[in-house]
Amino acid sequence: MDFKVIATSSGSNARAGLINTDHGPIETPIFMPVGTVGAVKAVQMPDLEHDVKAQIILGNTYHLYLRPGMDIIERAGGLHKFNGWNKPILTDSGGFQVFSLAANRKLRDEGVTFRSHIDGSKHLFTPEKVVDIQRSIGSDIMMALDECPPGTAEYGYARKSLSLTERWLKRGWQHFCETEPKYGHSQAFFPIVQGCVYKDLRQESAKFVADLGAEGNAIGGLAVGEPTEVMYEMIEVVNDILPADKPRYLMGVGTPVNILEAIDRGVDMMDCVMPTRNGRNGMLFTQHGTMNMRNKKWADDFSPIQADGASFVDHIYTKAYLRHLFAAQEILALQIASLHNLAFYLWLVGEARKHIQQGDFKQWKEQMVQQLMVRL
Repeated sequence: MDFKVIATSSGSNARAGLINTDHGPIETPIFMPVGTVGAVKAVQMPDLEHDVKAQIILGNTYHLYLRPGMDIIERAGGLHKFNGWNKPILTDSGGFQVFSLAANRKLRDEGVTFRSHIDGSKHLFTPEKVVDIQRSIGSDIMMALDECPPGTAEYGYARKSLSLTERWLKRGWQHFCETEPKYGHSQAFFPIVQGCVYKDLRQESAKFVADLGAEGNAIGGLAVGEPTEVMYEMIEVVNDILPADKPRYLMGVGTPVNILEAIDRGVDMMDCVMPTRNGRNGMLFTQHGTMNMRNKKWADDFSPIQADGASFVDHIYTKAYLRHLFAAQEILALQIASLHNLAFYLWLVGEARKHIQQGDFKQWKEQMVQQLMVRL
C-alpha cells in the first residue's frame, strides 16, 4: 500500500490524497461503509459500487471469526471472494467489541478473553491471533488489537489501558512483520492511537504509533461518550504528531458534521454505522439537513427525496412514497434509506475532496455545516 497527498487547502489541515492497494485505489478523504459480517446491511455489493460509489468497505474481525468462522472464509479464498467485493476491504481488530461487550470479557496481558454473544462460548484474542485472523480474512488493511476505554474513563484507568494497548501493539506489529498474506495480495497494518480525553496520553500514544513506521495510522477511542469539542481537540493533538505522509483513519465517527470537522483537522479515512442504522430507523441525511421519514408531514409530499444538488439513488422515489413504505413496515424502505444515506456520505466526502483541490474547503465547510445541522 502507498499513499500520497495530492492537494491541501488554505486555512485548513484538510488534504486530498490517494491510497493505492492491490484491490484498487482509494481517493481520500473517504468514508467507508461498515459491513460487519461481510455485508453492509440492506445493501447489495453492485449497489455499493455503482449507486453508493463506495471505494472501500469494512469487515469486523470479531463477528467474522464467530460466524462463519475462518475455515469457511479460507476455503472461499478470503473475504473478497466470499462476499463478491473486489475493491479494498479494511477489518477492525475486535477491540471495539471488547469495549462494547465489557460484561462478557476479561482483560489481561496475554490478551482478552470473552464469551460469544451468539452461544456463550469462550474465546481468547491475543495480538498475534488477531493478526492471524485478519490474514485469513485477507483484508487490505488490518488493525492492531487495542483496548478502547470509555470517554468518561478516569486518568488512572486510561493510563493503565494505554500501557496495555502499547504492549499489545508491539507484539501485534512483530507478528505482522513475521507472517505473510495468504491470498497473493499485500496487506497493511494500522496501529491505533488511544489515550482517552487526556492530552498527554494522546501525545504519548501518537508518538509511540508514529515511531512504528506502519503504512497508515488510526485514531481510536473517540465518539465513545466524550463531548464533541473534546473529540475535535484530541484529533488536533494527535494529528500534530502523526506523520503527514501516511493516511490517518478516524475510527467510528460519525455524523456528517463530525466528518467535515475531522477532514478539516487532517483526517483521511472514516467509518460509522450511522448512515445505515439511522436510515433503517427512518432518518435521512441530506445537504439541506436531516429528515425523519416517519413524520406525517411527508405523507403528501410528492417531490423527490433529494430534490436538487446531489442526485442520489433515490431520485425516482418521492418523500410520500418512502414515508408510506416506512408506515407499512415494508423492507424496501430500509434499503432505499440505507442507499440514500450511504450515497450522501460518499457524495459529501467527494465534495470535500473537490473543494480541497479548489483551495476553498474551509469556506465551503463552514457553509455546509450550517446546512447539515437543520432539521427539515
